[in-house]
Amino acid sequence: MGLYPFDKFTAMNPSHVIITGASSGIGRACAHAFAELGSNLSLWARRQDRLQELAEELTSRHGITVHTATVDVRHLAEVRSAVASLPAPFQSPDVLVNNAGLSRGLVPLQEGEIQDWEEMIDTNIKGLLYVTRSILPNMVNRATGLIVNIASIAGIQPYRGGNVYGATKAAVKMLSDSLQIDVNGTGVRICNIDPGLVETEFSQVRFHGDTDRAATVYKGYQPLSGRDIADCVIFAATRPAHVSIQDILITPTAQASVNLTDKRL
Repeated sequence: MGLYPFDKFTAMNPSHVIITGASSGIGRACAHAFAELGSNLSLWARRQDRLQELAEELTSRHGITVHTATVDVRHLAEVRSAVASLPAPFQSPDVLVNNAGLSRGLVPLQEGEIQDWEEMIDTNIKGLLYVTRSILPNMVNRATGLIVNIASIAGIQPYRGGNVYGATKAAVKMLSDSLQIDVNGTGVRICNIDPGLVETEFSQVRFHGDTDRAATVYKGYQPLSGRDIADCVIFAATRPAHVSIQDILITPTAQASVNLTDKRL
């Protein structure tokens, strides 16, 4: 029979999926994409009203089970409470999508705001660690599961003003690479995704609600959508058990690098 049983070559169909930062952008797009597969979802975010609206939409449209949790991943106690309240099938999900993350500010480091730094570090690094540490042991015990970490092109290519944000996403990339080694032999898989320019609320958050400035980021070319990233997540999540998609760098066609985008205004 060779190294793997025949059924190991069958495409996966995740039945239970946890998504952090699910109320908007990439996380929301992932929720829609997995719901279309018939996956049951546990959706985490800070904005309960948006989560509830999304849960009702997905339940009505796809007939799946949707669990929600109001969680700020920066706070370990909230993460632990959310994990403790998970329905049994989600205690060891088929897929965990670590999507919660943000950027604050776009200035040289010497002009940076300490509060912005702390929010990025606490969300993008510590929050990802808190969630992963809470879910991964059960995946290891079950000898299956996939963790998808949403990193960024900013974590592999620096740009002016992207200092601390880029450092946090470089940390995500390194954590993904380290996890590949830590879970080797357990049956658990890790996928790191590095998106380029994606039109979401990202820039509004970065610029502290300045919608006019945020809109200029996406003018003059066709940026990626949240669904483009969700499609990458789905691809990784539906590979046969012997296939691990370790890393994906995805950009708009107009974007050659973090600093070079063909804008034709």
